[in-house]
Amino acid sequence: MEFRTAIRIPENQGLMHHGDVMMLLGSCFTENIGAKLRGAMMNVEINPFGTIYNPLSMADCVRRLVDAIPERGMDLFQGGGVWNSFNFHSRYSLADKDATLERMNERIALGHEHLQRSNTLVITLGTAIVYRLVATGEVVNNCHKVPQHKFTREMAGVDEIVRVMSEMVERLHAFNPGLFILFTVSPIRHIADGLEMNSLSKAVLRVAVDKVIKQYPEFTGYFPSYEIVMDDLRDYRFYAPDMVHPSDVAVEYIWQAFRATYFDDPSIQAIARCERVMKRLQHRPMSVNRDVVSRFHDDTIAVVRNLVNEYPYIAEVKEIKNMLS
Repeated sequence: MEFRTAIRIPENQGLMHHGDVMMLLGSCFTENIGAKLRGAMMNVEINPFGTIYNPLSMADCVRRLVDAIPERGMDLFQGGGVWNSFNFHSRYSLADKDATLERMNERIALGHEHLQRSNTLVITLGTAIVYRLVATGEVVNNCHKVPQHKFTREMAGVDEIVRVMSEMVERLHAFNPGLFILFTVSPIRHIADGLEMNSLSKAVLRVAVDKVIKQYPEFTGYFPSYEIVMDDLRDYRFYAPDMVHPSDVAVEYIWQAFRATYFDDPSIQAIARCERVMKRLQHRPMSVNRDVVSRFHDDTIAVVRNLVNEYPYIAEVKEIKNMLS
């Protein structure tokens, strides 16, 4: 007897490989899967602009990455004692204006180069609700706690999202013809405006993404992370205490489904080995005995060197570099 409605996804599609270059853009769910990929020692870039929630901001961020459009001084404004940009997350905001610009433009330049080399781009859309500056009409990526009366709030329509996403996909394909673009809708619920509005927003995104993928089936796809949480797990025990974000268990379940779906068997084996070594690198022996600590360190170096010999491309992973240096 079945007590779950499990999502059935064809496994071992072989669209991704452990040695691939990847970029992830989107809502904070992107950070969850991105952390899993980094834990597997993959070459992945995550959200150069910070978290992106709505599809219109997503299209604009992609345009700026593809064309390497820098942030300008006139794009910044002061608030909370730091310089902010409506295009960037607050983690890039600093007290010094020039330092803020330098940090943001470095991320754009690195993101441009990484996207050009990427094999896969994963785009996670979180909400169809957008905020526009009253003064200019532009859609903002981050409100930075600016007073609400400075913005208008609206739900982007399916046709508008399809148009901007289609233009974005074509721009990406022209920029990097070998790029595979994987869409997903975030399972994280945006409940500030009520569950009814969240459901409508997710439905708009899902319909729009489906239309885009049907236009470009050769190099786009969809991963059902939203459906896995809503229809497969569908239990509050798979949510964090805020009842909004998926729990660690749910994220791990989705990661296992993602890994099984897109990676070939040799890559799955490489991922498992690299995950074990990464955990070892993050472990600190609970001993004051210097010989024990030294032996653990030497053994770890030997394990790392063997792994690098087998997978030379992981030599650029930060933790590997630190260990070998």
